[in-house]
Amino acid sequence: MSVSKLILPKDGIEGLKENWSVDAVSGFIVFLLALPLSLGIAKASEFPPIMGLVSAIIGGIVVSFFMGSRLTIKGPAAGLIVIVAGAVNDFGGGESGWHLALGAMVVAGLVQILFGVFKLGKLADFFPLSAIHGMLAAIGLIIIAKQIPILLDVAPAMTKGKGPLQLLANIPNFIAHLDPKATLIGVVCLAIMMGWPMIKNPIVKKIPAPLVVLIIAIPAELAMDFQTTEPAYALVHIGNLLENIKVNVDFGGIAQVGLFVKYVIMFALVGTLESLLTVKAIDLLDPYKRKSDANKDLVAVGIGNTIAAILGGLPMISEVARSSSNVNNGAKTRWANFFHGFFILGFVLLASHLIELIPNTALAAMLITVGIKLAHPKEFISTFKIGKEQLAIFLITIFFTLFEDLLVGIAAGMLTEMIINLVNGKPLSVIFKAPTEVSFEGDDYLVEIDKAAVFTNYLGIKSKLEAIPYGFNVTIDLSKTKLVDHSVMENLHHFEHDYTANGGTVHIIGLDNHKPLSSHNLAARKAIKLT
Repeated sequence: MSVSKLILPKDGIEGLKENWSVDAVSGFIVFLLALPLSLGIAKASEFPPIMGLVSAIIGGIVVSFFMGSRLTIKGPAAGLIVIVAGAVNDFGGGESGWHLALGAMVVAGLVQILFGVFKLGKLADFFPLSAIHGMLAAIGLIIIAKQIPILLDVAPAMTKGKGPLQLLANIPNFIAHLDPKATLIGVVCLAIMMGWPMIKNPIVKKIPAPLVVLIIAIPAELAMDFQTTEPAYALVHIGNLLENIKVNVDFGGIAQVGLFVKYVIMFALVGTLESLLTVKAIDLLDPYKRKSDANKDLVAVGIGNTIAAILGGLPMISEVARSSSNVNNGAKTRWANFFHGFFILGFVLLASHLIELIPNTALAAMLITVGIKLAHPKEFISTFKIGKEQLAIFLITIFFTLFEDLLVGIAAGMLTEMIINLVNGKPLSVIFKAPTEVSFEGDDYLVEIDKAAVFTNYLGIKSKLEAIPYGFNVTIDLSKTKLVDHSVMENLHHFEHDYTANGGTVHIIGLDNHKPLSSHNLAARKAIKLT
């Protein structure tokens, strides 16, 4: 059946009445995935574990009423662990560092609301894609480095003050001091998490791997009597939800102006980028081909982050793994996100004692799996296939992120891409604005782009493309450009996909006299001669 013949699910209360059963089932399955991950992300972020659940609850029950996307799941994300833990430690560590870090998160939440109000939902298109992927890969490597000692259940004192590279260098020392019983559970859980996607049986595959981990890890912990034979740091401790829900934010960190501003920017920028990229990815998976309102979604995430940070919770985003699971489970509306938060709330209120039976090595196994996905060798290989210059941007972003921080890393990646573009013929005059003319005759629109189409000037090009009504024949002529970079090639591909899905046609012409920088169909194109 074609998209045009599909009957779109209703929204709001009508959508709840129409689709509550499928959305509730999907929400329940996502809850089983989100519960242990939220705990692990909070613990890895130097937050009280229960605060990961607070964010997931707010992301589901509150944000669902404001969000501009139908199928994304809002909650804490592994991609922000590095920033959150860095903020807690830089603001003094421990409970005091947690309270002060929350101040920067509240302001960042307000900044995200302003991003949405001022329609900056297109912000992700300003950053080169290889730099974004490099940033995510670096985050994955840092998560792996920080979680290996927890997987081996070594004393926290052994890891204190060590950066990711120091942690990786100390792996032999951690192995020499591992706890055999806890490590055994962690390694088995890691094997389950890594092997579960390889299962072919469609029914078994629908069971969330984190649920299988808990089904095995909790009985194993009980059999080995962790409560009396293992140190306190071997198990999760969350406390009572109602006792922890209060105003936990402390704005005293504003006194350290430079540090405070740095983390406001990092929380707002990285959280926004990850959310926008997830919304874009999930729109492509939506069987109804609905297009999300990215600006409205940013306002919703900002509201959720502001409330969560005031109460002590982690920053949230549109999380890609849970959102993908939501789509695969057959969810139809935003009520699936609501139900996922509702089920987490119910579980925490009625069965919190079960959470405290989870070994931390099991949570570490889940997070290491997330880290491996972010920094998987295939990410390096696929980037190399797009072009050697894209691999250089990717690796430089990783290098500076590991040795400094995320802001420096993404800035280094952007600078590298700008230098490469200049070397490949981009005129200095069009760094931020590409001459773009749009004309139409009958049902035909012609978009002519002059001089260069690169990531730094694509926002202007995009605004003109988005002004074209659906249902027409659009031709994008790149014959007058000296360079079209990879980010623009991919963004034009997404534009073609979205526009075609809504009943129009798109033809990209004028690249016959351009030489691709690799054999990849979305590689950058450099003009060999101008006509």
